Formats: sequence, C-alpha cells, structure tokens
Amino acid sequence: MSIPNELRPDLARIASWIAPGTRVLDLGCGDGELLAHLHEHKQVSGYGVEIDMAGVIGCVARGVNVIQRDLESGLAGFEANSFDYVVLSLTIQSMRHVKAIIDEMLRVGRTGIVTFPNFGYWENRYQLALGRMPVSETIPYQWYNTPNIHLCTLNDFDALLSSHGARITSQMVMHQGQRITFLPNLLGSLALVRFEHQ
Repeated sequence: MSIPNELRPDLARIASWIAPGTRVLDLGCGDGELLAHLHEHKQVSGYGVEIDMAGVIGCVARGVNVIQRDLESGLAGFEANSFDYVVLSLTIQSMRHVKAIIDEMLRVGRTGIVTFPNFGYWENRYQLALGRMPVSETIPYQWYNTPNIHLCTLNDFDALLSSHGARITSQMVMHQGQRITFLPNLLGSLALVRFEHQ
C-alpha cells in the first residue's frame, strides 16, 4: 500500500494501516492532521480527543470533530466497539495510567495503534552508559522538564500488550522517517504498533 508523502512519516504509516470508510478515534490528536488526511483521502469518519487548546483550535480550523478532554479521565463517554481504530500517537509515554488507556482503547475500538519513542534506541543506551539521561530527536527534553514519565522500549511495549491479551498485527520502527528492519529495538528511535484483542 502506498504511503502518502504529505504527512509526517509516522502519521503516513498510521494512515496506511487504516482502511477506507472506517471510524477512527484519535487520542491526543494535536491539530487534527491525521484525521483531516484520513477524511479527505480515505473517507474516514470519527473524532479527535485533545487537551491542549491550541490543538483543539487547529482541529476546528481543519474541520475535524474534536473533543477537549484529559485522556487520564478515561473514555467513559464512548461506547464499547464504537470505532474500528483507536490511535494514540506520541502520547502514551506522558500518561500516568498506561495500562488503563490500553484497556480503554481495546474496549472502544477493534484495533489499536500506538506510537512512542523507543527508549531502547542505541543513542539512548549510550547516553545512559555515560551517566546521563538521554536527550534526542524523539526524547527532546531534559530530565527535569520532561512530560515523558513512562519511557519504554519496543520489547517492553510488546510485553505489556501480551499481558493484556492483545495480539500484535503490525509493528515497525523508524528513525528520521525511515523504516528500520535490522535490529529494530536497537536502531529504531520511534516505534509503531498495531494490535487487536486475541
């Protein structure tokens, strides 16, 4: 399947995993870039959820249906199995209740898609070996001002999904927009995982 090149590379990969005409819930949707693209090119319907007012305004400007809400409060307003896909892109590492949001994604959607900075990336390991907390393109904060409170590796996330009875249907890692196939947990700085109920 071709990947649209006008999107950020990780969002383009997510878009390639989503079937036309489906319903999508994008959690932490930012300015609605992904949903706007999916609506225009794949006739997808759905909602974005965003806490930041600038993101909500961006969604409205793009014509994206958006709900301003803190994801930490859960997805109680959404019925079970009401979406085909639930996306959580570059957000899970900043959430306090990671297991709860995975459970909620699997409750309201048939398929979950999560992306996150891969803490197992070799430059992160190297900086730790030098006695410093990693700072990189995907983890751009200092230890004292980072919103990232739950960093994990690709292998850690796989283990979490397995413990929740979820089945991984697609998985890849990227670095600087390029797919990494050799030693992915070591050489990929960004992880993308698609999963479903067992």
